[in-house]
Amino acid sequence: MRKRMGTNAGLFALSAAVVAAGIASAATFGSPGMSFSRSDFASSTPSRPAPVLDKVEYDKRLLALSHVDISSPWYAAFLHGTTTPLDAMGNATTTKTPRPLWPVRRVYPNAGALLPFNRIVAYYGNFYSKGMGVLGQYPEDVMLAKLASTTAAWEKADPNTPVIPAIHYIVETAQASPTKSGLYLARMPDDQIDKALAIAAKIHGAVFIDFQVGLSTLQKELPMYVKYLAMPNVHLGIDPEFAMHGGAKPGTVIGSFDAADINYAINFLAGLVKGNHIPPKILVIHRFTEEMVTHYKQIAPLPEVQVVIDMDGWGFPAKKVNTYNSVVAAEPVQFTGFKLFYKNDLQEPVKALMTPREVLNLTPSPVYIQYQ
Repeated sequence: MRKRMGTNAGLFALSAAVVAAGIASAATFGSPGMSFSRSDFASSTPSRPAPVLDKVEYDKRLLALSHVDISSPWYAAFLHGTTTPLDAMGNATTTKTPRPLWPVRRVYPNAGALLPFNRIVAYYGNFYSKGMGVLGQYPEDVMLAKLASTTAAWEKADPNTPVIPAIHYIVETAQASPTKSGLYLARMPDDQIDKALAIAAKIHGAVFIDFQVGLSTLQKELPMYVKYLAMPNVHLGIDPEFAMHGGAKPGTVIGSFDAADINYAINFLAGLVKGNHIPPKILVIHRFTEEMVTHYKQIAPLPEVQVVIDMDGWGFPAKKVNTYNSVVAAEPVQFTGFKLFYKNDLQEPVKALMTPREVLNLTPSPVYIQYQ
């Protein structure tokens, strides 16, 4: 399933004045000589003993997400960290059953990791635009009421997995016309990011700031937002659809990120986690075609950064499931996500969004859910 270019973000919806204001504001990030102290990012939460990662629970949750039955010889093999199928007593056995693609054994995260101990349900968009997602479509109180109802539905569908609400805010939006920088992107002013933080604080939720880099690069853009990305509750989203190459304008072709770009983002976040002694970050990568992410086998999650590949296509349920299975589940990295579109998923003859139960039945079950 191919998503129409531009529907992801309501591309090009921001006014020239907003674009100019955002560029002026973002230009102050990371200026020469600028530094941030630990107190700039200090949490209001009282100090607590450092948590310890429960590796046994971590592995069991991965297996549950992957729908691997406890009687399977691969269940015991995964728990023992081997590639040889084992019986219930941990003894080597033989089987003609192919080893399942999921779960993926990667590095264990640092203590305090959110995944897979929780599921994140996020509302996505930009406050300046009604067409870019639910964040800008409704007044704040209405939006938060909808989010509360949505998270409750997910908690009911999977009572064993706590749900964390999140605000997923597009901090850089691709533009159809060249901006002053020539990079075809608009950087949002600080007060809009602060607004996302304030809303999330009201619901004790997480924040994701999302990047559509246009003709720029992650290497250039991410350092401008270190003040926010160093905060304990702020995570990162990147959108390959609007990462352009060879001078192509956003919306004319579907862009891409290579594993090298993604690993840059992972290492950038890992540096912030280490330097500020904070829990692991989450990196969400949107995807709905194979070409949007290249060399996926080289993507390297770290103990400081958990990686989610988010199925970002829209359409009727069978198409969405097919895209998930062929593009996301077929190329495992670490965790998966799934986006639901309040408008584009409901085009005729579809009458309702996919339910939480229908999404949970996917293999693996997504741990990050996004509504646009």
